[in-house]
Amino acid sequence: MTGGGLLVAGTTSDAGKSVVTAGICRWLVRQGVKVAPFKAQNMSLNSFVTREGAEIGRAQAMQAQACRVEPTALMNPVLLKPGGEQSSQVVLLGKPVGELSARGYHGGRQQQLLGTVLECLAELRGTYDAVICEGAGSPAEINLRRTDIVNMGIARNAGLPVLVVGDIDRGGVFASFFGTVALLSREDQELIAGFLVNKFRGDVSLLEPGLDMLHDLTGRRTYGVLPFRHGLGIDEEDGLRISLRGAVRESEVSSPVGEDVLRVAVCAVPLMSNFTDVDALAAEPGVVVRFVDRPEELADADLVVVPGTRGTVRALDWLRERGLARALVRRAAEGRPILGICGGFQLLGEHIEDEVESRRGQVEGLGVLPVRVRFAREKTLTRPVGEALGEPVEGYEIHHGVAEVTGGEPFLDGCRVGRTWGTHWHGSLESDGFRRAFLREVAAAAGRRFVPAPDTSFAALREEQLDRLGDLIEQHADTDALWRLIESGAPQGLPFIPPGAPA
Repeated sequence: MTGGGLLVAGTTSDAGKSVVTAGICRWLVRQGVKVAPFKAQNMSLNSFVTREGAEIGRAQAMQAQACRVEPTALMNPVLLKPGGEQSSQVVLLGKPVGELSARGYHGGRQQQLLGTVLECLAELRGTYDAVICEGAGSPAEINLRRTDIVNMGIARNAGLPVLVVGDIDRGGVFASFFGTVALLSREDQELIAGFLVNKFRGDVSLLEPGLDMLHDLTGRRTYGVLPFRHGLGIDEEDGLRISLRGAVRESEVSSPVGEDVLRVAVCAVPLMSNFTDVDALAAEPGVVVRFVDRPEELADADLVVVPGTRGTVRALDWLRERGLARALVRRAAEGRPILGICGGFQLLGEHIEDEVESRRGQVEGLGVLPVRVRFAREKTLTRPVGEALGEPVEGYEIHHGVAEVTGGEPFLDGCRVGRTWGTHWHGSLESDGFRRAFLREVAAAAGRRFVPAPDTSFAALREEQLDRLGDLIEQHADTDALWRLIESGAPQGLPFIPPGAPA
């Protein structure tokens, strides 16, 4: 027997599809429904490694947590990792299979993957009571509809009802809803069940006349109006939503336990990957995290994080062009804390031999850590566990670079020299005891009277966020109607809205 299903589409990228999908998943699992997430094709530099060693989008890993199930490659069979303006690495069923230009991918390769995508979805629907699918961008991208495998392409082939999410905080949500439907073919429109308004501020009664008019115009109802809530942008996939200059990334504004706050500056390198690594820092009371792109912005930082990147050599060039490279070398010489993660660890080393990503051959690194990096064609995808700073720690690795550590003190898989640490491990700061021990060292080196909170649990905070998403759906959506959609499909007899898709 095939389980029920629903596709959550959006009027735009960043309309809230990922968090709405997670919210529906958490609401369902609290009702005793065995549910799984699915996204046929994801374009993201924020990825995760499953227990079987497959790379998938972090958004789907987060949604699996909302479902209280272990993430697998079936939940995100195609992952595109941009390597520049024109090309992406294609990850199929968790393993990289090559680089393709956008034209090459949409010109034929994407459609070839439809069979694999449908097989993965069918396997999930055969295992779970319900599968909540997430679309990508907008389903009304008429230039891409012919080869689409993630929006109406998957909905048509799998017979999924579609819920369209619109971000009313941006404005123009009624036009976006109407236009999305009106640009689809008759066959596609038959699956558009209705709408969900996201990020509403104010009195819902003032919105209701517009929703009634939208129903009259389209024959489709609105399944809920979700209020605006701060701190719910977890594990984004479409890029950094916030301004990179002077932006603060935090869950809640909390007073420090000690007398001082701790300031963390994250270098906003090009093709930044897994910037979610710093979320665990931002969750600590009294830790302020901001993304920076100028050397003077490092001056008052107690810790500088050089994060992962899909282009290590390109990031090195960028650091040098902006004067950040000199600032980092000077900072290391002064014994002021620096943490390099994955690509950030690699560029802190002596040199990089790269015939894979940039194909620039041997490139000099910043020379801060005694490390030599050679890029291998095979990608390392692991879930390591270990101990550091006297505390248990676990993480995940996603990288082509193989590091040869020739000195310093051991630190996870990397090393430490003075107050500069480097590791390939993503996610290590989510280990609470290790994070506290690390922050104590940083505070001591920075001369700050900062004290980590003794009871901050990153896993518990993540669970609270997922429960808040479930609460939004339960309290502000018509859950009975949503369940009918998931169980029975789109309502019959939905009207066609002209003009429809171009021929």
